[in-house]
Amino acid sequence: METLLTVLSGLGWILVYEECIRLGFKQKTYAMPFFALGLNVAWEAVYTYSDFFLGEHGPLVGMTLVQSIANAAWLCLDVVILLTYFRFGRRWWPEGIDKKWFIPWSLLVLASCFALQLVFKKEFGTPMDAEYSAFLQNLLMSVLFISMFVRRGSMEGQSLLLAVSKWIGTLAPTILMGIIHYDALVLVTGALCSVFDLVYIGLLVTYRKKDKQAGLLR
Repeated sequence: METLLTVLSGLGWILVYEECIRLGFKQKTYAMPFFALGLNVAWEAVYTYSDFFLGEHGPLVGMTLVQSIANAAWLCLDVVILLTYFRFGRRWWPEGIDKKWFIPWSLLVLASCFALQLVFKKEFGTPMDAEYSAFLQNLLMSVLFISMFVRRGSMEGQSLLLAVSKWIGTLAPTILMGIIHYDALVLVTGALCSVFDLVYIGLLVTYRKKDKQAGLLR
């Protein structure tokens, strides 16, 4: 069961990242809220390095190996998503603010994300640092996807496949770490992720229905 849930989480997030890349290049946009993307890249970079080079989570065998490989795969995919952000993100830069600040602002956000992750790692220690920071930033991501949908007023850079994959990719480790290996913080944050993910899925379904009906009327 533990291996199944770990693999399900890994595949779910790989689908999320693949869909973000596909939509980003197809629609010339970025498909993951930038603060969430920055936190993701920081988390994956820090723990991929600590697993493969520092060995902080012990020998890379069994479940540890599966998770470490998933972290490395996620990092590679997130780097591509980051490229879509830098290539197409200026479209969504606030009006009235000179676009020359786009790069400095983006680099500041990334630096802040790495600083937060490293401090979190130092203060909580292995393995709670990885679990707690992952679920907290996942909750933030769930809210930010809703915010992005509302701000854009369309499904640009978004899809039901992405939304459902994110939900399942988070639900699996919530069951594993929050219920099977009971942890109250993981359980509560994971449950809240599901609430907001289901709200997001509902918004996309409603939008698609209205868009389809409007198309038929035209």
